[in-house]
Amino acid sequence: MITSILHKGFASILALLVLFSTFSFTVEKHYCGDHLVDTAIFTKVKNCGMEESTTTEATVTKKSCCKDVVEIIKGQDELKLNFDDLDTNAQFVFTAFVYSYAQLYQSLPKQIVPHQYYSPPNLVIDYQVLHDVFII
Repeated sequence: MITSILHKGFASILALLVLFSTFSFTVEKHYCGDHLVDTAIFTKVKNCGMEESTTTEATVTKKSCCKDVVEIIKGQDELKLNFDDLDTNAQFVFTAFVYSYAQLYQSLPKQIVPHQYYSPPNLVIDYQVLHDVFII
C-alpha cells in the first residue's frame, strides 16, 4: 500500500520535473528611465504612455526614455543524452557506477534441496508412546 503511494508520488514528481525542465517562456520588462514600470510573463507589458512621438508637420522625432527588455528562458530541448557526448572521465565514472550497481543486486546462487520430493513413510506404530519416551 505504502509502496504504491510512494511509487505514484515519485512518478508524479518526475513528470512535473520533466514538464518544468522543458517549459519555455519570456519575461518582458518595461523601463521608463531607470524605473521598472511593468513586468509580464505571459501577457503584453504595459507602457508608461511616453512612447516615441513624431509630429508630422515638422518631422521632429523625440527620443524616448523608455526601453523594453525581453528575456527568453528556454527549456531543455533534448531529453536524451548520448553516451558519446560525455567526456572520457564522465564515461568512465558512469560505466563504473552502472557495473557496480548491477553487481549490487545480483541474485544468490540457487540452493539445491537434496530431498525436496521425499515423503516420509506412514507411521504405523508410534514408538514414543509405545516405549514411554518423550523428548522434553
